[in-house]
Amino acid sequence: MTSFSSLNQLGWQPVFQQQLTLDDYENTQVSRIAEHHRSQFVLVSESGTTPLEIHPSFPSMTVGDWVLLDDAGQFLRLLDRQSLFARKAAGSKVKEQLIAANVDTAFIVCALDNDFSLNRIERYLAMCSEADVEPVVILTKKDLVDEDTMYDRKQSVEALSPMLYVEAVNGLDAGTIDALKPWLKTGKTLVVMGSSGVGKSTLVNTLVGDDVQATGGIRESDSKGRHTTTSRSLHCLPSGAVLLDTPGMRELQIFDTEEGISNVFADIKELEAQCRFSDCQHDNEPGCAIRAALNAGTIDERRLNNYQKLQREDARNSATIATKRAKDKAFTQMVYDVQKQNRKNKGF
Repeated sequence: MTSFSSLNQLGWQPVFQQQLTLDDYENTQVSRIAEHHRSQFVLVSESGTTPLEIHPSFPSMTVGDWVLLDDAGQFLRLLDRQSLFARKAAGSKVKEQLIAANVDTAFIVCALDNDFSLNRIERYLAMCSEADVEPVVILTKKDLVDEDTMYDRKQSVEALSPMLYVEAVNGLDAGTIDALKPWLKTGKTLVVMGSSGVGKSTLVNTLVGDDVQATGGIRESDSKGRHTTTSRSLHCLPSGAVLLDTPGMRELQIFDTEEGISNVFADIKELEAQCRFSDCQHDNEPGCAIRAALNAGTIDERRLNNYQKLQREDARNSATIATKRAKDKAFTQMVYDVQKQNRKNKGF
């Protein structure tokens, strides 16, 4: 983590300032979560770095969140977020895992080698759209592929949306990342996201200008990367922007992303509205606009399959997490009611 000298350099914006009262200005310390470890957060403010032990009573928080502390350094409250990235926890756990908060721009990192995946990029784009965060796709390892491969794969990503910014870089070469400067402005918060081994840590080190993250190679057998970044952390870039690095995610299960999916696949959603039947499964039904477009070659079957896959995943995960939230809420209320009754019995 790099040092910060002012709230503006930390990414402070009017949307957060508007949440403060006069009493907050006089009696609290504004801090931002810069690191998230198993048992504690590391906060940064104009006063320096402060550890904060995680307590069960705290709301769910993550790197990028803004919090208020009292004079003794105790947690008071979490400020409302401008944006939030979250996923369903990996594996069979029914749990929401927060990734990053209060982000302006997301660098979606994907390698140009054998691990290149349009499906994975569309998954990240749906998350960005749902969070209302500007996405920029960074295609790394351009030095490991020939010019034709780089051009074809870059063009295939650009075809996903006419408004999408796509840059191909060699993360080891500071000169190749000059194209990213429009997003590296003072006070802006960036998040670097991508799966393991795509060159995220290398890119972060080049952007920061120091070896702040360990880097590792890929397995020759399948071009899959090894985890090198294991925690989330904030870094100050020479440009004045704030960069949030996240661990590589081999599994990124989405939830509550229905609108984001619809936005990323707007062309398919528009065709769906033209199907004869509102519950059309786009299989063999008569009057299916999707099948007609596939036969005409105006949409890609890969893209349609990924759209349907993300829809099913989002519906399934959203339902299970909504059930978990309801159970947690009911349990919290029960504990509150028991405590209230105990106080009443004791005459408090």
